[in-house]
Amino acid sequence: MSDYLTALDAWKAKRLANLTAADGWLNIIGRFWLAEGTVTVGTAADNDIVLSAGPAHVGAITQAPDGKVTYTPADGGAPQAIKLDKHHPPRFTAGSLLLEITTLNGENALRIRDTASPEPARFPGIDYFPAQPEWRIVADWVPFATPKGMTVDTTKSIPTDIEATHKAVFTHDGKTYELIATHGTPQSPQFVLRDPTSKDSTYPASRFLYGEDVTDKTIVLDFNKAINPPCAFTEHAVCPLPPPENVLPFRIEAGEKRLKDSH
Repeated sequence: MSDYLTALDAWKAKRLANLTAADGWLNIIGRFWLAEGTVTVGTAADNDIVLSAGPAHVGAITQAPDGKVTYTPADGGAPQAIKLDKHHPPRFTAGSLLLEITTLNGENALRIRDTASPEPARFPGIDYFPAQPEWRIVADWVPFATPKGMTVDTTKSIPTDIEATHKAVFTHDGKTYELIATHGTPQSPQFVLRDPTSKDSTYPASRFLYGEDVTDKTIVLDFNKAINPPCAFTEHAVCPLPPPENVLPFRIEAGEKRLKDSH
């Protein structure tokens, strides 16, 4: 058990480091939907998108009729064609700003982080339920006969279509339950879930859990690693909500607790 707790502490430290990193969730200062045309960005009042931090004039973002995006720096640099990727949003920098183009349902948005923000340093950390090794469960990893098309709602009421290929089947207190992996990768399937602790102890909308040690027949669900979604840390994130199948009827007093100042 001591080895497990040591490894879990290391995981928590890495989790905190990722949150407070320059590309974490604590220093986002804005997210702006893009439409066809050109918008200028910066802190100066004459910009179309006025920021709270960064250079007076960052540059211009142009979205073509076909959805392609180009960034033209204000310093006279050559225009840059942005290679869009909804799974790995492309990034570029301007002064202390880290900018990226996110894509959701074919719609693009400009998301901006201020890497000089004091907010990460001010972050008090995350409270956890006491670690309990029994919440590390080896579940059956069951493929659907055919991929399951689903429409998943989000915290911004933007439904998204996904295709699920597997479900995790496990037992708790002698009963069998299922969780559908709606996001993530084959090596790290992502489960969006909710349980009765959302009423008093955990983030109300959902928590995320990433499967581990995936084989063709089994997957590890370590609920001690159930985490707050990005939208708990910033209003400038769009997070999936759990499908009805992933709303569990029993309390999971494991993993991250609700933040004191959740968004």
